[in-house]
Amino acid sequence: MAVAARGGRGGSGFRSLFSFRIFISAMFSLLFVATLSVLFTTNPSTSNDGSDLPTTSNAYVQRTFLALKSDPLRTRVDLIHQQAKDHITLVNAYGAYARKLKLDISKQLKMFDELARNFSDIALKPMYKTSLFESDGPIDEDVLRQFEKEVKDRVKIARMMIVEAKENYDNQLKIQKLKDTIFAVHESLAKAKKNGALASLISAKSIPKSLHCLAMRLMGEKISNPEKYRDEGPKPEFEDPSLYHYAIFSDNVIAVSVVVRSVVKNAIEPWKHVFHVVTNRMNVAAMKVWFKMRPIEGGAFLEVKSVEEFTFLNPSYVPVLRQLESAKIQQRFLDNQAVNTGTASDANMKLRNAKDLSMLDHLRFYLPEIYPKLHKILLLDDDVVVQKDLTGLWKIDLDGKVNGAVEICFGSFHRYAQYLNFSHSLIKDSFNPKACAWAYGMNIFNLDAWRREKCTENYHYWQNMNEDQTLWKSGTVAPGLITFYSSTKSLDKSWHVLGLGYNPSISMDEISNAAVIHYNGNMKPWLDIALNQYKNLWTKYVDNDMEFVQMCNFGL
Repeated sequence: MAVAARGGRGGSGFRSLFSFRIFISAMFSLLFVATLSVLFTTNPSTSNDGSDLPTTSNAYVQRTFLALKSDPLRTRVDLIHQQAKDHITLVNAYGAYARKLKLDISKQLKMFDELARNFSDIALKPMYKTSLFESDGPIDEDVLRQFEKEVKDRVKIARMMIVEAKENYDNQLKIQKLKDTIFAVHESLAKAKKNGALASLISAKSIPKSLHCLAMRLMGEKISNPEKYRDEGPKPEFEDPSLYHYAIFSDNVIAVSVVVRSVVKNAIEPWKHVFHVVTNRMNVAAMKVWFKMRPIEGGAFLEVKSVEEFTFLNPSYVPVLRQLESAKIQQRFLDNQAVNTGTASDANMKLRNAKDLSMLDHLRFYLPEIYPKLHKILLLDDDVVVQKDLTGLWKIDLDGKVNGAVEICFGSFHRYAQYLNFSHSLIKDSFNPKACAWAYGMNIFNLDAWRREKCTENYHYWQNMNEDQTLWKSGTVAPGLITFYSSTKSLDKSWHVLGLGYNPSISMDEISNAAVIHYNGNMKPWLDIALNQYKNLWTKYVDNDMEFVQMCNFGL
C-alpha cells in the first residue's frame, strides 16, 4: 500500500515536469513565429530600389534580406555606372583647372571634353539604356559584359590622360609659383634699392657729427683766442697771374684741407701755387682757423673768403639768387595756404629743387669777375684728390676755348640728351642731343677767352629761361654744358678719373695713373658709406696730427 502510494506520487511529478517543458517550447515557437511575421511584413510605401531604407533598429536586418532578394548583375551595373560617373567628374575637373591656368593646351582640353561626352554617351546608347537601366527584368549578361568593356576602355584612356596632364599641371603650377616668387623678390629689391638710395642721399646731404664737431672746435678756438686769428691783409700773390691759381668752393673744412694738402705734396714747385677758397658765412671762421693752425707746407699761398664778401652777387644781378628768393616767398605763401585749407602743396618739390640753387655751387660761373686780374684758373671740387703735379694743365693750348675738361661720354651715355629737355623747342633748336658731356671737378678755365665769349651773360640768359625748370632740372651740370657748349677743349682722360663715390669697379691701374681722382657720387670718402677700396687714397692726405681731428673721432 505504501509502495503503491509512493509510486503514484512519483509518476505525477514526472508528468508535471514534462508538461512544463512543453509549455516553454510552445511559447518560444510562438515568439519565433511572431518575429518572422514582423520581419516579412511588407511596407507599401517602400520603393523597390531600396533608396529609402528605414532607419529604425531593424534597418540592418531588412537591408540584408533586400540584398539577398536583389539581382547581383544589377549591383554590378550600378558599380560600373558609378565608376564611369566618377571619371567624368575627374576629367571635367582637370579641364576646368586647365582653363583656369590659361594654359596653351587647347588640344588637350578638347580631348578632355570629348572623353567626358563619351562617358555620358555610353549610358545613353539604346542597347544599354533599355537592357540595363530601364528594364525591370533580368539583365542580359552579354550586354553587361560589353558595357563593362567599353567603360573600362574609356577609364583606361582617361587615366592615361590624367597622368600626363597632372605632370604638365604640376610643372605649370611650379612655373607660376616661381613667377610669383620672382615678382615678389623683384618688388622687394626695387623697394630696397629705393630705400637704399634714399638713405644714401640722406647720408650724403647730412652733415656728419664729426664734421660738425670739427667746425665747432675751430670756432671755439677762435672765440678763445681772438687776437691770434685776426685777418691778414691781401697778399700780392693772390692776384699774380704768373702763378698757378686754384679755386675751391666748399663749406667742408676737412675736404678742402685734403684737396690743398694733396696738391702741395705732389707739386714740383709748391711755392708757386695759390689757393682761393670760398665758403659760406657759417664756415668762413672755422676755415680760417684751420689754415692758421695748420699752415700750408712748401710755401704755397691760400686765402679764405665768404661768398657774402662778393657784393656784386645779389638778386638783381644773379638769376639763381632771384629764383631762390622767389621760391622761398612762394613756399611761405603755399605753407600758409596749406595750414588754412589743411592740404599740402606740390610746391615742396620746387623748394627742394630751389635748395640746389646754392650760390656756393654757382660761383663757378663768375670766375672772371671774382678774379679779374687772372688769366687762367683751375677749378677743383672739394671731393677730389690730386696725385700728380698739375702745372702741365696751364701749358695746354686750349685753342681759344674757354674750358678744358675731360669728356665722359661713351656710346649713348652721358650725351646732352640725358641732361637737357630736348622736347622743348628752345633746347632742340640750340643744341645737338648727341653732343658729348664733360665733367666738372677739375676744369682749367681761360678767363680771357671767357670774357671775350661773354660766357657769364650766356649763363644768365639760359638760367632766366629755366626759371620754371622746363629746360633742365636743378643743379650746375646742365647749365655748365649749355654755357660752355662748343667752347670746351677735351683733355686726356688720365687728367681726371671719376666715379670713386659710386663705382666699385674702377681699375686700380686707371686710378694710379690719374692726376686727379674724383669721389663724385653719394659715397664721399669722409662718410661711413664710402667705398672701402678707395677710401685710403683720400685718408692718407688727412692731417691726423691736427688735435681737433683726433678729438672729433673721424674714424679714418
